[in-house]
Amino acid sequence: MINGERTISQPLRWGMVGGGRTGQVGYKHRTGALRDSTYRLVAGAFDLNAARGRDFGINLGVSEDRCYATYQELICGERSREDGVDVVSVATPNFTHYEITKALLEANIHVICEKPLFFSTAECEEIAALAERKELIVGVTYGFTGHPMVRQMAAMVARGMLGEIRLVDMQYTHGFNAGDDADAPDAVKWRTNPKTAGATFVLGDIGTHVYYLSEIVLPHLKVEKLLCDRKAFIPSRAPLEDHATVLMHYDNGARGRLWVSSVNAGNMGSQRYRFIGSKASVEWSDSHPDQLIYEVQGEPVRIMHHGMLYLEEESLAIDRMGALHTEGLGDSWANIYLWIAQAIDAKARGDEAFLKTHHYPGIKAGTDGVRWLENCVRSADAGAAWVDFK
Repeated sequence: MINGERTISQPLRWGMVGGGRTGQVGYKHRTGALRDSTYRLVAGAFDLNAARGRDFGINLGVSEDRCYATYQELICGERSREDGVDVVSVATPNFTHYEITKALLEANIHVICEKPLFFSTAECEEIAALAERKELIVGVTYGFTGHPMVRQMAAMVARGMLGEIRLVDMQYTHGFNAGDDADAPDAVKWRTNPKTAGATFVLGDIGTHVYYLSEIVLPHLKVEKLLCDRKAFIPSRAPLEDHATVLMHYDNGARGRLWVSSVNAGNMGSQRYRFIGSKASVEWSDSHPDQLIYEVQGEPVRIMHHGMLYLEEESLAIDRMGALHTEGLGDSWANIYLWIAQAIDAKARGDEAFLKTHHYPGIKAGTDGVRWLENCVRSADAGAAWVDFK
């Protein structure tokens, strides 16, 4: 169980690019990072509006002289300090991820980046090579996969409790983009512009979360081919989609279905995952993150609860609140940030043995997500055709 004790020698000096007062994700990053004595926020370029970003940073407790106008100024200013940042989180629109991440790595600064990571697998591979050459960590904030019951599902699959996996059924939907974008805030508008969002909207914005979670639970299965059908129900968003269905064939013969949508009118936001094997099934939803439905063929339905001693060690080890109290998204983000901090610490110590077995969402996870998006777009643009997964 995680109780907040320090697990690395000293807190990492941490900075942020983006994540300011008007952003949608900055507080999630800070909620995750500032929980376990592993990070200390010391610098930031929080906003395109330099004065607003400076005021915001000061209100977070950052020294005024370390509240920078741009990421370039942050790199220059921090590089000249003996106590400069160790790691920087990139919480900016998609089209900026590559250039900011590359610049930070070239300045010998570890990076934690939003998803989708970049626009192409070629960019991912270039950054992966740079990070390896510099001996630096690139983490990716797949913030939902730190829930203990996600690890419980993965452990149950690994121990054969479900039997051979046959069916994978997943969704992440909400209704917050059911209307047009005429009065939408900038934080929404950039997501529906191909120049700033990339080749997808909901597939990249929320679908990559779903795909990565399935990789956590089913690491032994690989997608062989897929079919993606996508549509912009709000015409101004085309060619990007606000709704998509992806069918997948796995290398063991299993079949998968993934539905993502931001026009599910009235829906407040829900993820649901069901993994079905030859013996049993498990189902988890972020609406009830503390519970896991376990159904064995021919037996009564079991509802498993987080923190209980009948769970697998992989789940209990990352529990924070204990069975009596509810865990939430902030706890999941805290786990993600903790795992990335431990990876950065191990890299700094040259502990490659630890890194070989340590799990955290890194550059490979980010690359896998971008590769999945490229295949989805290729299928959709071919008229929802089956394509071999490349």
